[in-house]
Amino acid sequence: MVTGYLDHLTVERGLAANTIASYRRDLRRYTEYLTAAGVRGLREVAGSDVSGFLSALREGGRVGDVDHPPLSATSAARAVVAVRGLHRFALLDGLVPDDVAHEVRPPTPARRLPKAVPVESVVALIEAAGSVEGPRGLRDRALLEVLYGTGARISEAVGLAVDDLDRGQAAVRLAGKGGKERVVPVGSYALRAVEDYLVRARPALAAGARGGVRGGVLFLNARGGPLSRQSAWSILRSAAERAGLDPATVSPHTLRHSFATHLLDGGADVRVVQELLGHASVTTTQVYTLVTVDRLREVYATSHPRALT
Repeated sequence: MVTGYLDHLTVERGLAANTIASYRRDLRRYTEYLTAAGVRGLREVAGSDVSGFLSALREGGRVGDVDHPPLSATSAARAVVAVRGLHRFALLDGLVPDDVAHEVRPPTPARRLPKAVPVESVVALIEAAGSVEGPRGLRDRALLEVLYGTGARISEAVGLAVDDLDRGQAAVRLAGKGGKERVVPVGSYALRAVEDYLVRARPALAAGARGGVRGGVLFLNARGGPLSRQSAWSILRSAAERAGLDPATVSPHTLRHSFATHLLDGGADVRVVQELLGHASVTTTQVYTLVTVDRLREVYATSHPRALT
């Protein structure tokens, strides 16, 4: 049953591989919990079993031979969503008479504001990345310019092909979650950095590939293969250290957050930022407006003559 549900999510819903892997882990834990409780199939599951599973997620404990640490509200909510989806799928397929998970609500995660860094810190990061001698420095600078200049997710950036970048139109085609594509403008700084990389660095990196570079991948590693997400993280951490920033506070997603926040600070409409980020709902994007309100409040408090106490 679980396999059929995951296949449905992969083929018909087009969910990302990482999401499917998370759902698979969550549902494996759910089935282990049901087995330990003496439940032998979905037809025997009661609403109390589903709510009990949620409590077990939040409290942690031993299920079978495995000790599970308590999950955060965010992780527990994802697991409950997976379980609710499984029961809904079973109902629609006629495998169970009722959806017993329908009334079990996921915990509400604490609302966390996105972390952005000031423009000058972004510039320092990019400069530090480009300070490495040889092809790597040109590649690293181009990667960070693309991340900050387009708001791309790290998976979208390392998945780029050379042909995804339209230098004539100053735009890039990004493949987002669920295989949804969007076209995002690219600024002159990122275009110049990518051009330098393509002319002066990528050929040298591609020369190390056995059997040639496959698929025209834009960002290559030292062996001529596709740059991995882990390597991109390492590039950013190293750049943060050289720039005098705390690597623990900087991630590829930080550049995406900074991209959105700086656009809104500059007067961009939230729906435009939604399109650029590839968010399905404007509600997801609106969390960034809280950041800019805080910034406005700070400027007001330090600048307005009647705001000072």
